[in-house]
Amino acid sequence: MPTSPAISVHAARLSYDGEALFDDLDFTLEAGRCTCLLGSSGVGKSSLLRLIAGLLPDAASRVDCDDGQSLSHRTATMAQQDLLLPWLSVLDNALLGYRLRGQTPPKNEAAALLERLGLGGRLSARPAALSGGMKQRVALARTLLEDRPVILMDEPFSALDAVTRFRLQELAAQLLRGRTVLLVTHDPLEALRLGHRIHVMTGRPARLSEALQPAGDTPRDVTDPELLRLQGELLKRLAEDAP
Repeated sequence: MPTSPAISVHAARLSYDGEALFDDLDFTLEAGRCTCLLGSSGVGKSSLLRLIAGLLPDAASRVDCDDGQSLSHRTATMAQQDLLLPWLSVLDNALLGYRLRGQTPPKNEAAALLERLGLGGRLSARPAALSGGMKQRVALARTLLEDRPVILMDEPFSALDAVTRFRLQELAAQLLRGRTVLLVTHDPLEALRLGHRIHVMTGRPARLSEALQPAGDTPRDVTDPELLRLQGELLKRLAEDAP
């Protein structure tokens, strides 16, 4: 995997229907670390992720990498929707990026990852035969198999039951280690388990809170009293900004 860069967003500005979603917003993703972004629905979390991914050409901003290289072709993005193609199998959906680029797909690696994600027996299944949580796991596999140094994830575990979510958080923490990650989530405990830096996005135009930086490596123990205390603090911040 190439070296993971730090990413800086400068003076980000985006409006919808004449109203500023965010204006003159600065944001930094630390190199090789997971940054989590919390906030109420509609505050601009997904839009900020899409801006960093280069998917909002009308937004005003400057996005820089600390190594001076372009961010283009160095990111893998997992959207809220699974975006699986209904006519492809689980395995082929997971390897879609390679197919679109005309590259030889790493089928053995993909099969092994899908096995770890609990889909080893469904490699030939089509999306119509999968539950919502299974589809989201295929989308996660597709993102990880791109092997990019920058990973942008928009609520990657939202369709999963509590036990499966817990297990996949453990696996994601291992597989994403050393990459520069932005994880958008509505779950404070998930952010505390996986994030090295956690921001709460509030207001309109949106602003970012000072980063909360939990101690210890990820994935953190959910029974840790300090983690539970911080969860309460984050919930309080979110409730204060709720409409």
